Amino acid sequence: MNTETESKKEESKRSEYLKGIVSNLPEKPGIYQYLNEEGTIIYVGKAKNLKRRVYSYFSKEHEPGKTRVLVSKI
Repeated sequence: MNTETESKKEESKRSEYLKGIVSNLPEKPGIYQYLNEEGTIIYVGKAKNLKRRVYSYFSKEHEPGKTRVLVSKI
């Protein structure tokens, strides 16, 4: 198996895992944080609707360069 195929499989697994987390978030105000692979906090945010806000980071609509880089490190 080539590394590109492995990378796509890993990305798909990661995406499904994150979607599962987002689906369980409340639709209420709150604060959220993103951690990198080492467990270091890389971003802290606040939202009026946690589920909607966190989901927006992983949707195709929200892809400015800076955000895309941030999401790739989660």
